[in-house]
Amino acid sequence: MYDIKWIRENAEVFDKGRARRGLAPMSAELFALDDARRSAIAELQKAQERRNAASKEIGAAMKAGDSAKAEALKAEVAQIKDNWPTLEQAERDAIAALDNALSSIPNTPLESVPEGKDENENVEVFRWGTPRTFDFTAKEHFEIGEGLGFMDFETAAKLSGARFVVNKGPLARLERALAQFMLDLHTGEHGYMEVNPPLLVRDDAMFGTAQLPKFREDQFSVTAGRQSSDEQTSEYWLIPTAEVPLTNLVRESILDEAQLPIRMTAGTYCFRAEAGAAGKDTRGMIRQHQFYKVELVSITAPEQSLEEHERMTGCAEKVLQALELPYRKVVLCTGDMGFASQKTYDLEVWLPGQGKYREISSCSVCGDFQARRMNARSRGSDGKPRFVHTLNGSGVAVGRAMVAVLENYQEADGSVTVPAALRPYMGGLTRIARSV
Repeated sequence: MYDIKWIRENAEVFDKGRARRGLAPMSAELFALDDARRSAIAELQKAQERRNAASKEIGAAMKAGDSAKAEALKAEVAQIKDNWPTLEQAERDAIAALDNALSSIPNTPLESVPEGKDENENVEVFRWGTPRTFDFTAKEHFEIGEGLGFMDFETAAKLSGARFVVNKGPLARLERALAQFMLDLHTGEHGYMEVNPPLLVRDDAMFGTAQLPKFREDQFSVTAGRQSSDEQTSEYWLIPTAEVPLTNLVRESILDEAQLPIRMTAGTYCFRAEAGAAGKDTRGMIRQHQFYKVELVSITAPEQSLEEHERMTGCAEKVLQALELPYRKVVLCTGDMGFASQKTYDLEVWLPGQGKYREISSCSVCGDFQARRMNARSRGSDGKPRFVHTLNGSGVAVGRAMVAVLENYQEADGSVTVPAALRPYMGGLTRIARSV
């Protein structure tokens, strides 16, 4: 979220950043909203000052025996009192109008981000690994899973509708093994602290990481039942990613900069309405309403964030390298990057069943964009508080990792070889085959 003072001082930079995202200039519109806010505040202050002054003048008039003047002043004070609710509402409306406008503005891309309109203009950085050559026609993951008898979309649809799955037996264990492997790697080798956060959060937490208000239609809301007619209904949000609770752990706080960076990881279920995904990936586990993901979050001082972005992305890459899954790293262009991001790297894993690379991890540096929304700050040796920088990334999406394992390790007979890195988590199982 932006500071209107910064926009006033950097209007050209602000509008240029919007232009790079393909958006129209907005500084003039924001200045008008800010002027209206200032005017409303000034009007209320002016009324307050006049009411205080008139009240004192009433006493003086009465002391001087000027009853006519005293009555006129009383009438003036009464009129101010009658107008007070209107002035207060005007101030609230003007403040809300500016705040709503500011909260709907995406972050400004860094200069190193390539310009482009959509995903077709993302820039590949490098590729790792060589896609396997099959001597048979590679199948997609849902064909493999259903063929094994351990992946059930039909029953899931009866239970919950489209975009859900029931994994059973060794596939259920494979999903769990992937998550445990990733968490052990990130905590044991990469220095992240594991956190088990709530899956239900309030509006402020969703606002802090910029899921609200702009992306409300992509979220699942949950309303708590009333215990009695006197109790107020509470609304919560199912988290779309553990980024939300992890990042908000530092909201409304001032951290000691000597403690930064703070690195956290969590394996959680995530929930997305996929409101704009009609017709996309309708079969299989690529795009679901409920999925499991290992998330990485870092809280840093401003000077650390760009280096931390490279480090975080490297941690996600280590997962794919350990699983020996071919992937490519791309930097998202201005037209494809996320709302809160300054710069984003995507890792796209090779899926032989589809014959293309698909996103499995997205790592973003957000600067102080989220910190301003959360009022998360740090204090250094100079004693002055300043906003921290936040970063988040998938380390990685567990469901998509399972998709990649099934497709890359499939065999001609329909079985799947278990990657060596996962065998300790699979009880030594080396091969997943259909039960007889």
